[in-house]
Order: sequence, then C-alpha cells, then structure tokens
Amino acid sequence: MIEIKHLRTLQALRNCGSLAAAAASLHQTQSALSHQFSDLEQRLGFRLFVRKSQPLRFTPQGEVLLHLAEQVLPQITRALQACQEPQQARLRIAIECHSCIQWLAPALAHFRASWPHVEVDFKSGVTFDPQPSLQQGELDIVLTSDILPRSGLHYSPMFDYEVRLVLATDHPLAERRHITPEDLASETLLIYPVQRQRLDIWRHFLLPAGVSPQLKSVDNTLLLVQMVAAKMGIAALPHWVVESFERQGLVVTKTLGDGLWSRLYAAVRDGEQRQPAVDAFIRSARQHACDHLPLVRNAERPSADAPTVKPGSLTLPQ
Repeated sequence: MIEIKHLRTLQALRNCGSLAAAAASLHQTQSALSHQFSDLEQRLGFRLFVRKSQPLRFTPQGEVLLHLAEQVLPQITRALQACQEPQQARLRIAIECHSCIQWLAPALAHFRASWPHVEVDFKSGVTFDPQPSLQQGELDIVLTSDILPRSGLHYSPMFDYEVRLVLATDHPLAERRHITPEDLASETLLIYPVQRQRLDIWRHFLLPAGVSPQLKSVDNTLLLVQMVAAKMGIAALPHWVVESFERQGLVVTKTLGDGLWSRLYAAVRDGEQRQPAVDAFIRSARQHACDHLPLVRNAERPSADAPTVKPGSLTLPQ
C-alpha cells in the first residue's frame, strides 16, 4: 500500500514546504504530485497534510509516515549501495590440481590488496573431486581442468600450460631431444593417487600409442620430485611445479612429443560468474599467473601460434 516513492514524496514535501517546490525537486508537475497524494489518501482513508496551510502542516497520520520515511529510506539507500558494490565476505575455493598452490598463494596476496574484506577459505577435504561440492553450494570456485557436461557449472578459462616429462639429471632419457610414448614403456611413472584416465599424459600421450608403463602413486609433490631425482621413477608435471628444482639441477624436464598442453579453468555455479568478488578473483588470479608463471598462455587471448590444448584434460591433482 505504501511504496518507497510515497515516502520519498513525503520527505520532499516536508523539506520543500509546498507542493509546487516538492514537485520541482522531484521533476514532476504540481498537478501530478497533487493527484498522487489524493490517490494515496483515498486508499489509506486519511489525510496526510493540511492543504493551503502556511507553513505547510502535516496531519498526525502524516507525521507517523514521515517518521517511517526517516527510518526506512536511509536503510534502503545503504542496501542499494551494497548491491552496487557487493561485499562478499568469503570465497570458498577448492584446488583440484596439486600445482595451483605453487602460484595461487602470491596471486591471492595480489587479490587481497584490492579486496581486503573478502576472506578466502581453501577447502582441502574435497581436493580430488570437488565439483559435486560446488554444485551443492558447499564451494564457490573450483580450479580444475576437467569440464563436466550438463553440470550446471560455468567454466572460465584461466590459462594454458605445458605438461613436461620430469627426469633425474643422469637418466638415459635426459639426453633425448624428442620423447615418444615408446620411450616410457619400461619406465615407472610416478602419479598422484587418482584414476589414470584423469591424467593428461595417460589420455593424450600414452593411451593413443598403446603404451602402458608401470604406475606408482605418490601423494606428496616434494616426495615425488625427490623420488624422480633418485631415479626411482619419472613424472609428468606442469613446468612451473618443477621449475625451481630444475634450476637447482635436481631434475631436468623434457617436452612430451610435440608438446602436451592443458587448460586450467575456474568453475563456478552458472550465473554466479558475474558476482563482483568471484569475477575479480578469477581475473586477478589469471593475470597474476600469466605474468609470473613460465610456459603458460592466457586462455582468454588465443593467438595464431597458441598450442593445441586437449579438451577437458586435467592437470594432476594434489
């Protein structure tokens, strides 16, 4: 019955002191404003102010509604401002890939500089299969290379990255210029504890060639690299994961075939990708990664010489 415009009109009438002045401040004609008050008073069943009084005088009922306007309108203004600049208090993020944390920590610091009010909460209990939790509303963002069709999720491309073969410095394959699937047939491939069908090197390098090396699960990145350095096996990892170890001379990396590339996405529930905090986090993390990680390319800006990326491929989980 009482609308926001009525409360604002009452305030304008009180502040301006006359119908003519109030109509001008509201960019209406005096006749239109008078009709609006007459219609409202008829619906309410009482007068709001005394016509032709000098100075303009409100009835007791009008004073009650004026008091209501003083209470409600500032709250509405603050709420609308909050809607224009949403202050999402927390982002719950799961990392489906082990390597993200290598660059996500500094990327997070960059994000927090612009969004200090947003608390970022990393969820580790759903590390290997977090997308169902995202669908159920338990998470806000999942960093993944796996696209689930008809999932109700939106996947924002982050960047493309090269998966490289990791070897001990004195491994016989370290001298090879080109690595073929057959070169790995007699090797022990160290992998994270996930199904092999989810691994880039299995789906897009070994399986098409019919090569099936021995697999050994290792659930810790540092241990995995140390085992490679000790010639206890080989691994396939994004380059930035082992870049520091390679610079130290602990391991070497080689291109797999003509290059094995994958794409990382930020998955959110469809429709929530435009929420300011979510959008800002995705943009900030993407830019930071593209500016600081070796052998990555911005997936939003494909170029003519961009690598071929395997659709729906998955970076190795933590």
